[in-house]
Amino acid sequence: MNATEKAANRLINEPSPYLQQHAHNPVDWWPWCGEAFERAAAEDKPVFLSIGYSSCHWCHVMERETFSDPKAAEYLNRACVSIKVDREERPDVDAVYMDACVALTGSGGWPLTVFMTPEKHPFFAGTYYPNKTFIDLTNRVSHLWREERERLLEASDGLVDALQSRRAGPGRDMPLTAETAEAMARAAFVSLAKGYDAQYGGFGPAPKFPSAHTLMFLERYGQLHPGADARAMARYTLERMALGGLQDHVGGGFFRYSTDRFYRIPHFEKMLYDNAQLMTVYAEAGLEAAARRTLEFCTREMRSPEGAFYAALDADSDHREGAYYLLSPADLTPLGADAKRYAELYDITDAGNYEGLNLPNLLVFGPLPDEDRELAGRCNAQLLAARAERVPPMRDEKVLLGWNGLMLGALATCGRLWRDQEVIGEARTLAAFLRDNFRRDGRWHGVWYEGSLGEPKATSDDYAYFAWGLYRLHQATLDDAYLTLCAEVLGEMLELFGDADGLMYLAGSDVTDLPLRTKNTQDGALPSGNAIAAGTLRRLGLLTGEERWLTASDRLTSALMAEARQYPAAYPAAISAALLGAHGRKAEVPHSGVLREAADRFHPYASIKGAGGDTDNAARVCTPGACLPPTEDADVFLRMITPPFGNSK
Repeated sequence: MNATEKAANRLINEPSPYLQQHAHNPVDWWPWCGEAFERAAAEDKPVFLSIGYSSCHWCHVMERETFSDPKAAEYLNRACVSIKVDREERPDVDAVYMDACVALTGSGGWPLTVFMTPEKHPFFAGTYYPNKTFIDLTNRVSHLWREERERLLEASDGLVDALQSRRAGPGRDMPLTAETAEAMARAAFVSLAKGYDAQYGGFGPAPKFPSAHTLMFLERYGQLHPGADARAMARYTLERMALGGLQDHVGGGFFRYSTDRFYRIPHFEKMLYDNAQLMTVYAEAGLEAAARRTLEFCTREMRSPEGAFYAALDADSDHREGAYYLLSPADLTPLGADAKRYAELYDITDAGNYEGLNLPNLLVFGPLPDEDRELAGRCNAQLLAARAERVPPMRDEKVLLGWNGLMLGALATCGRLWRDQEVIGEARTLAAFLRDNFRRDGRWHGVWYEGSLGEPKATSDDYAYFAWGLYRLHQATLDDAYLTLCAEVLGEMLELFGDADGLMYLAGSDVTDLPLRTKNTQDGALPSGNAIAAGTLRRLGLLTGEERWLTASDRLTSALMAEARQYPAAYPAAISAALLGAHGRKAEVPHSGVLREAADRFHPYASIKGAGGDTDNAARVCTPGACLPPTEDADVFLRMITPPFGNSK
């Protein structure tokens, strides 16, 4: 009996592709809902919670090994009420139990495995477990629930109390000054420099993640301090990632992370958020080729008919991780006379560089010589066409507000820096889709599926990323309608998510199905929503002159800096916001002409606004301390808005 012939469980009615992957398991799955917890209480059972996402390789392994196994399902159904959650639908649920997992084990990951009380209080958490280990674990939990329940309840209450106390933060006892920002930025740079891999790029040992927000911080720090190696570290890392197997040389775009030190072999997921962030940082660094190839991949393989972007491509295809992307020398036969040179360039050998096959990369040969660029382009186009005949990886076709906000910012940034009106037009189309389809009953929501808005309400991360994208689109167009919408999103964000300490909860005050609300402050695969909000609020305040936005930015940034003292390198996005607070300036420029062209370069400390009248040909710049004399000279204008400003050490 194949999967489609098996009896369906409750997940068959859920729109999430990840939940659908488990809809024919013999496990008696529930989605996250009040009725599931009521059932657990009525049947006097603990709750088993499993959290993952559709493109997660180890989630697939556990689904095949354990959740599809009738024996494992029998034990689980007898012992627990089982709930399955898509972390991309409910990042607020995931954040609560990932914090619990880290608190209990020191690390986390997906699939996330949690056992808890019907009151949603966790007492055990881990990640992937092989089938036999999981069955033993389930039986052990069942025994403890029957025989030593007080011990479990005491542990769960203590864990929840600890998580509650952590969310209060360290207090806003760090004055927010230019000196503070510089000190924290210096500390973060020194820490990153100690972990920098000068031979192969990146930071720390394998695995190596792209961490675009870290590279963006280094670019910004390096502008202020050209004597430091910050920009060189960022540039070399970007170049190595683009040469290696982390970039898909045949089809464009970037995989999730490198499993080795060299950026040769990736984990083969392709996530929208990674590609959006990397498009932005490559464009800002002036490495246009990698940014354009990423854009081509996203528009070809990730864009919906409505102009929005899907969430992810799976790591697996045809029952093997990476199978869609790997080549043998025989696969080059259609290239004819070009095959030998392509193999030399892209490290295609009989021995292979990955489990007997090959992932094209340029790490051995180095950057493409000019005389080989046409050949490489021609060959990669042929290989891409041939690859289309293979079994493709599954595409998760949910549209997420926050990740599309990041993509909106990426499109706007690329279009602005390249002065490409077609790309800016794609950003306008995306902004209109998000504006028109993600709001219901006076509230932004987080997920859209095939013509309908999902139930999950948007998180503060969603609001922050969307506002950031709208700000970037305003900078590309100088259309104040985008700035107005940005202000509306940020204003609602502060009302729904703000806390007395200045930080924002991940879940809104109108979300009532969580045991507690967490705060996203450290950067991970994505930058902290609190940090992105702090920077965007600062820019909105600079452009509008409204003190409320600047005050909100100050409170957020101050609270983040108080946390960042312990490990500054974990807060690069927040420190970038602090540097913006110290050095940010507003510039008014004509809507066209040489001054507008000068403004459309990479200026991380300048927020641009269109001049009021069509006859105004001067640029005006206001710094944190004064407004400078207007100028019609583009070179003078660039000196006004380009670091170092003469006051940086």
